[in-house]
Amino acid sequence: MKNTTVLQVCAAFVLCLLQAAIATDVDCTDHDIGGTPCTISLEKLLDRAVQHAELIYRISEESKLLFEEMLFSFGGVNLHAPSGTLCAPKTVSMSKSEIQQISDKWILHSVLILIQFWTGPLADLQASLENYENVSSALLSRSKWMSTKLTSLEQGVMVLVRQILGDGGLLLDAPEETSDHIVSSDKLESVRRDYSVLYCFRKDAHKIETFLKLLKCRQIDKENCSLF
Repeated sequence: MKNTTVLQVCAAFVLCLLQAAIATDVDCTDHDIGGTPCTISLEKLLDRAVQHAELIYRISEESKLLFEEMLFSFGGVNLHAPSGTLCAPKTVSMSKSEIQQISDKWILHSVLILIQFWTGPLADLQASLENYENVSSALLSRSKWMSTKLTSLEQGVMVLVRQILGDGGLLLDAPEETSDHIVSSDKLESVRRDYSVLYCFRKDAHKIETFLKLLKCRQIDKENCSLF
């Protein structure tokens, strides 16, 4: 009962955050309909990107809690989220002692890798959740929201790449294929797999948020960035 009350409070809070997020898009195309160059400042673009990253991370936490609440109907599933490629792509692993040495180009590259890495698994998760008999509308809406906003954040980061590095300043390989979210006949296996996606995405969403905050600090504040 206590967990349910906490989730209800969190859901109300997150709903307010979602409504605020809908009002501002991250991306800004190079030109508007009339051909005028985009006039959004770098500071504003960074603000929007950071805000979206913060919201995505908060919604990922909320989704994990909602999923755990749903699992009570299974009689208590022993969930295990193993460490692996989903939780930490090797190309983005970094210790705290190294973070001050990285370049802005590396930050942008890593953020895009993480975003593109999770596009497929989140879409597969959304499809999988629809097969649960007792899934809540709140969990379904949040999984859909995360997928949509991750795409919006990717567009915004691409604009930041052009603003900070210039055209052709960052070339990415094709995103790694991660859409192996095959529907399993073993319900328990499917539950554990879906939980692993939520668990691992939450960790990487926090990483995206941290990287974008560091980038904003370097580009705008330029001081006191040692806290990262």
